[in-house]
Amino acid sequence: MTMTPRSHDSQAGFPVVRPRRLRRTATVRRMVREHRLSVDQLILPMFAIAGAGREEPIDAMPGHSRMSADVVAIRAARAFEAGVPAVLLFGVTEHKDEFGSSSCDPRGEVQDAIAAIKLLVPEMVVITDVCLCEYTSHGHCGILRDGHVDNDLSLEAIARAALSHADAGADIVAPSDMMDGRVGAIRHTLDAHGHEDVAILSYAAKYASAFYGPFREAAGSTPSFGDRRGYQMDPANGREALREVGLDIGEGADMVMVKPAVAYLDVISAVRATTTLPIAAYHVSGEFSMIKAAAERGWLDERTAALEILTAITRAGADLVITYYAEDAAAWLKETE
Repeated sequence: MTMTPRSHDSQAGFPVVRPRRLRRTATVRRMVREHRLSVDQLILPMFAIAGAGREEPIDAMPGHSRMSADVVAIRAARAFEAGVPAVLLFGVTEHKDEFGSSSCDPRGEVQDAIAAIKLLVPEMVVITDVCLCEYTSHGHCGILRDGHVDNDLSLEAIARAALSHADAGADIVAPSDMMDGRVGAIRHTLDAHGHEDVAILSYAAKYASAFYGPFREAAGSTPSFGDRRGYQMDPANGREALREVGLDIGEGADMVMVKPAVAYLDVISAVRATTTLPIAAYHVSGEFSMIKAAAERGWLDERTAALEILTAITRAGADLVITYYAEDAAAWLKETE
């Protein structure tokens, strides 16, 4: 039977224009791919605890544990061997007080982990989270006065914590407290103590998100009262993020971060349009654990879903992605080379 070609609207360009021509084979799709996720973009978060030879699995985050410094270093070396260039360290401590004093202990959990990593794998970039919430008895990110977080009173303590990380060998410090002026305070303190080369990755747009639950279990940082909406950003606000980013850049941030990532792709894109600085996005614990839970139930393919999300984050404009999938993603990407 002879088929009669359908008449087509020449205004639409069909059939001359056929986008599917460039989707026919895997090779062609790879050739014309607009964004490529690279292992060089990945940063692995890790939780450091005191002691030696300790590893405590985190129920809400399958595959991740709280680890003593020696175990942190071994895990970091394994990630580096897989191609992951950097880690982000969080401290988990039993030594808490209302001022978060142990945050700047030269033999604290993070400080010991930095030293252990640098001894075992000196080429790895070590980034440290700088905040007081893991170290305060009340779980807030600053020092309290009259039941409220006092912004200016907290700056010196936050800067001291950053300095202790730099003294221990950190390459980059990452303040996550969302106090106004903390980037400037940290930059001044680092420079005054000979750490001009230590970079600042600012949690510039950190939202008061519902997706931090598994992390707070891991770090023991849930506030004992109230919440953090008085200093973290309102999830409804986008323009405010640009103001926050601009302020941190003005204070000396070398890189800026948007956190969380998946629910804030529009914010990442907007920040990308306003700055030439490197942008990091944090694929947070809740976003990670949702994929894990769905995959365990057979509702989606974990590898495909994770790589799709990480690629989307970079497509939105992120140069770096902090993700609990860093090691897995490194292996998956190597398999597709």
